[in-house]
Amino acid sequence: MTKFIRNQCDILKSRLAEQRKTIQVIAGPRQVGKSTMVNQVLQTLSVPYFSYNADTVLPQDGDWISRIWENARIMMEVQNLSEAVLVIDEIQKIERWSEYVKREWDTDTLQRRNLKVVLLGSSRLLLRKGLTESLFGRFEMIRMGHWSYQEMHEAFGLSLKQWIYYGGFPGAVPFMQDLRRWRKYVKNAIISPAIEKDIVLTSNIYKPALMKQLFELGCTYSSQLLSLTKLLGQLQDAGNVTTLASYLELLKQGNLLRGLSKYAQDEARKRQSVPKFAVYNNAFLTALHGKGLEIDGTDSVVWGRWVESAVGVYLLDFVEENDGSLYYWRNGDDEVDYIVTMDGETIAIEVKSGRRSMNSGLPAFAQKYHPKRSVVVGTDGLDLETFFTCNIENIF
Repeated sequence: MTKFIRNQCDILKSRLAEQRKTIQVIAGPRQVGKSTMVNQVLQTLSVPYFSYNADTVLPQDGDWISRIWENARIMMEVQNLSEAVLVIDEIQKIERWSEYVKREWDTDTLQRRNLKVVLLGSSRLLLRKGLTESLFGRFEMIRMGHWSYQEMHEAFGLSLKQWIYYGGFPGAVPFMQDLRRWRKYVKNAIISPAIEKDIVLTSNIYKPALMKQLFELGCTYSSQLLSLTKLLGQLQDAGNVTTLASYLELLKQGNLLRGLSKYAQDEARKRQSVPKFAVYNNAFLTALHGKGLEIDGTDSVVWGRWVESAVGVYLLDFVEENDGSLYYWRNGDDEVDYIVTMDGETIAIEVKSGRRSMNSGLPAFAQKYHPKRSVVVGTDGLDLETFFTCNIENIF
């Protein structure tokens, strides 16, 4: 794999250079390079570090955390170290991990031991639960999202069209010339573990097969609106709308699939709206429903859908990184593909491609809500190359 340096590398390096203040938690989806990034930082440190992986540890062996922590302390004393770094990967696999981490961290704090700690985890659900239950006020999160077009282009030379179609998973790049092999990799190495390990085993999922169906069907409708009530009719043993809504929320927490709400000033109306499905990475859409870039990429209607979905992917990553929100808007025949809000400001984004021509949604939305900016992405607007390489914050 390339030695490409992601932005989070500099963030972690800077925080480890500071006085010991908080635990650094590296969180993000599977296969985005969390361990690689941390190892890149470790190689630059001038202080010793101790690195462990909980992947093969029994879930019930919480004392493992205490044992490796104590080993790090002993090494510091034996080598007369004034400072060191302890790294624990896949920490969420240990049951009640946050309780053990809290105890050891507080002990070092009380004894003024300068042992800095970095934790990594692929299950956002388990990490969040442990962090909020036991480690409140003791940690800072460094989020690693899916790879952007600019990152995939600089690291692997992907063209914009390839990124829109194959998404942003570095590990899948070597298989791109063989769609069948690439598809198996995405399904077996990314999708299945994310659902079966990161979600099903960590939440009260009574119908795991239903969750998988929901994800697959949701990918089919990426960038499209579909009510959960209508979705029930296409799923086997679907239960009820409440069950689907809860499963969709878990898929969102797993950085897999999200149902965007309709933009409204009334919070109740947002929650009750028909969801617009959006994948977190276009690789999911292609792996489940792609017929090949040479086929999908030459059909203007089909390709327009892939482009709109990719715009959603880019915006989702932005709002999650910057504590913003992403919606769509529709009123009768007027619609706007994406509405982004951040720090009290709003921008409206319409994607114009082969899928459809321009509609009256942007002016209708602007007249009603007065956004800071109304932006057209694609034909006769901001070209795709510029949009996917710009900092969305600059548009605000």
